[in-house]
Amino acid sequence: MPAPGLSTVEGPALSHVEGPADVEERYADLLELAERAHADHFWYHGFRSFVGPVLADVADRRTNLRIIDCGCGTGHNLELLAPLGRVVGFDLTPGGLARARARGEPVARADITRAPFRSESFDLATSFDVMQCLEDDREAVREIGRLLKPGGAAVITMAALEALRGDHSDWWREFRRYTPSMARTLAEQAGLRVERVQFLFASLVPPMLAVRTVQRIVRPLRRPRLDADIAVPSPPINTLLTWAVRAEAAIARRVSMPFGSSLLLVARKAK
Repeated sequence: MPAPGLSTVEGPALSHVEGPADVEERYADLLELAERAHADHFWYHGFRSFVGPVLADVADRRTNLRIIDCGCGTGHNLELLAPLGRVVGFDLTPGGLARARARGEPVARADITRAPFRSESFDLATSFDVMQCLEDDREAVREIGRLLKPGGAAVITMAALEALRGDHSDWWREFRRYTPSMARTLAEQAGLRVERVQFLFASLVPPMLAVRTVQRIVRPLRRPRLDADIAVPSPPINTLLTWAVRAEAAIARRVSMPFGSSLLLVARKAK
């Protein structure tokens, strides 16, 4: 369900050929859908319930951190990070950045593999559901490592498990979906020490697996839906799923889930 920012080169092509204008229009449409969903969609409620406590753990009661969000999209996650210190975000999508700037968020246009910031400038670097859309995810995480101060932490989420690939994956042009070992290797090749790798959204895997399996089977017969997994469900279903993911997030603080539709990685740069 995530709505990543566009932080570097595009992902695998859809079944038709797209020019630069088509790509820009597609991302503008996707970001518009994500903007509408952000406040109410059950997935975003779950995301904040999972990630908020992890960020608090990493901050360790500090509120003066220098923080950078890599691939910030429309910039809503800067609001989640703001209580921990001074935050800046960057992305490549003009539409996403325009929405962030309209709310007064400090954002810049930049590529995640060539960020225009000084080395060792940040205490915390985040990247939420961007890695799967990058051709060179290894270089992106090495760049995140470059930006971190010694002892600084990276908090990264990413799509999990190839079996859950569906229409959403096509529209967002996912190159891959991750396993825990892939996430761990990604951090370690960048010289970061892994502190945590955990699945998120285990409660959504059964319905997602069913729906996305059907999507893959019938894909040759129709074009993927642009609003796949982004449109807010009917109120009763959205409320039920919100309760489910929030309950899972509370349990996941104490019990590791054996699978999930997303992975969360916490890694730290050596002092």
